[in-house]
Amino acid sequence: MKTPSSYRGKSSTNPLAKKTDSEIIKLYLTTQRTDYFSALYRRYSNKVFSKCISLLKDEALAQDATQEIFTKIFLNLAKFSERSKFSTWVYSITYNYCIDFLRKRKKKNALFSDEMENPPDIVEEVPDSALLEMEVVRLKKVLEHIPTGDKAILLMKYQDDMSIKEIAAILEKSESAIKMKIKRAKHKAQIVYRDIFPNNLN
Repeated sequence: MKTPSSYRGKSSTNPLAKKTDSEIIKLYLTTQRTDYFSALYRRYSNKVFSKCISLLKDEALAQDATQEIFTKIFLNLAKFSERSKFSTWVYSITYNYCIDFLRKRKKKNALFSDEMENPPDIVEEVPDSALLEMEVVRLKKVLEHIPTGDKAILLMKYQDDMSIKEIAAILEKSESAIKMKIKRAKHKAQIVYRDIFPNNLN
């Protein structure tokens, strides 16, 4: 995975590498020195780029998105309140950017439908272990075959370890709606897994 070349840095010899996100942010806001923001970029750019390419499925788009996202982070860093982890704040900007981009491109708002706001159909409860026990390569393949909205919400929950409350805030939905969306997404993922790997079921 390549980080946009214009922002590559020598993190292994960077004296800021051992400082926490909060410490670096405070240093930047106090001094406005660009090397402090560059340290945050080096710390998160690969992760942001990885999420962008996972959702947008295009390297060029992911490169552009990463630049746009860090521009947003740069312009809004003073507003970061530390009510959540900096990583969570960064990922929320990343997901929202990608979701908005896909919505605009498709000219519809169905990535995260409101199906859960109505009386839902009975959906089989899939335990977390069903996803966590999938081999990484197979799980990645499964995620490529489910709707982008479902993929994003599973990444938030299981890759980024976000809480239901944090996901609800990012997607601007109720916590109960998020719980139902996760339940449906896990169900879809398990169905896809069974279809793709019919001879590897436990």
